[in-house]
Amino acid sequence: MTSSINTGRRNLFRRKKSNAIRPPWSKVEESFVEICTRCDKCITACETNIIIRGDGGFPELNFKHDECTFCQQCVDVCPEAAFNDTQQAPWSYLAQIQETCLVNQNIWCQSCKDACEASAIKFTMTLGKPPTPEILSDQCTACGACVAPCPANAISITLPKI
Repeated sequence: MTSSINTGRRNLFRRKKSNAIRPPWSKVEESFVEICTRCDKCITACETNIIIRGDGGFPELNFKHDECTFCQQCVDVCPEAAFNDTQQAPWSYLAQIQETCLVNQNIWCQSCKDACEASAIKFTMTLGKPPTPEILSDQCTACGACVAPCPANAISITLPKI
């Protein structure tokens, strides 16, 4: 009986794993949430207004209306040490195309390609079908520019599958 009570208490204080996308150059999740004071300065400083107050009040990105320009203002305004050196890559996320893409419904659409400044989305022509999109992982910055214009909400920013 005692061991189940101890296990229950331990689980009570355990943090659930977050799938939130933190601002670029954020430290690893455990360090970030430990250091971040939730002061909202990064939210206010974001030039594209994609940093929002997320679960637990911690900043996270929402690409539904705009993209990350990697302006570094969130890093510069942070009074804590919640971010890594900006000389490093901002993160290891990539854009990913879901099954709901209009191409899978035989509809020609290239709104994601048109929005991608990095030219990280390639379309392959197929006989009798609309061109099929592919994310070029070596070029994708995961800025999220392709997310908002997608009429099918078929693009998400995620960690790459290993």
